[in-house]
Amino acid sequence: MPPTDEVMVEERVAALSTRSIKREAKMWALRAAISMTDLTTLEGMDTKEKVRQLCHKAIRPDPTDASIPPVAAVCVYPNLVGTAAEVLGATSVRVAAVSTYFPSGQAPLDLKVAETRQVVADGADEVDMVIDRGAFLAGDYVKVFSEVATVREAAGDACLKVILETGELGSYDNVRRASMLAMAAGADFIKTSTGKVSPAATPAVTLVMLESIRDFHRSTGRAVGMKPAGGIGSAKQAIRWLVLLNETLGLEWMTPQRFRFGASSLLNDLLMQIRWLETERYQSPDYFTRA
Repeated sequence: MPPTDEVMVEERVAALSTRSIKREAKMWALRAAISMTDLTTLEGMDTKEKVRQLCHKAIRPDPTDASIPPVAAVCVYPNLVGTAAEVLGATSVRVAAVSTYFPSGQAPLDLKVAETRQVVADGADEVDMVIDRGAFLAGDYVKVFSEVATVREAAGDACLKVILETGELGSYDNVRRASMLAMAAGADFIKTSTGKVSPAATPAVTLVMLESIRDFHRSTGRAVGMKPAGGIGSAKQAIRWLVLLNETLGLEWMTPQRFRFGASSLLNDLLMQIRWLETERYQSPDYFTRA
């Protein structure tokens, strides 16, 4: 694998961040970003009632505006998958579950497989697994590949998103190598972060992963999705990520089937910006539900 040109990556990110977006395109981007959001709650104090409220918000992000699309998925801990599935079962919003001993991934493979099978049995449509970063950084790429492939099999028909935890990988070369390993092992999406490590998603890391997806697609013909997660909390940031996506992979990837935002606070800012474009007045953040 050729080395990543760090200077070129950062220069391209800087250049694309200056792109201006016209009003019509901005409105389209804001609505698209909502439809690409995995609305997430991954806190130790999560309850069934909180997840139910989150699911209702996912289905109807703004109860006063039926034109706002639902989000792509609700992402929860394994023990709350059944609760989410009860609310979302008859809707287009998918149930995503973190798995394989999120966020560390430090558990024996048989336990990771058992957890993956359990979340799917409980109703998860999507599985967000974490790679073993310790094995990866030690150079045990065979173990990383084998674990992803084994979890891919255990997940069955569920969509598999593989979390690289790029904040722990140390270099763009490692991000690219981990991306290629995950895709070769069967990932449907590659994902930047758990949201529990800083830095999480950054534009530069996202660009490296998008370019890896592009190169993998050219080599194999298989399209893999991308999910930046962690630290994306504003509409301005989301639009910046969509510019990176469009300029690197094109319109074919500008869809929830191939791109997601992992976020908790992003949705309300997207709704606020849509309301501003429609009325030229900002609503108070308290106007939108927090759940």
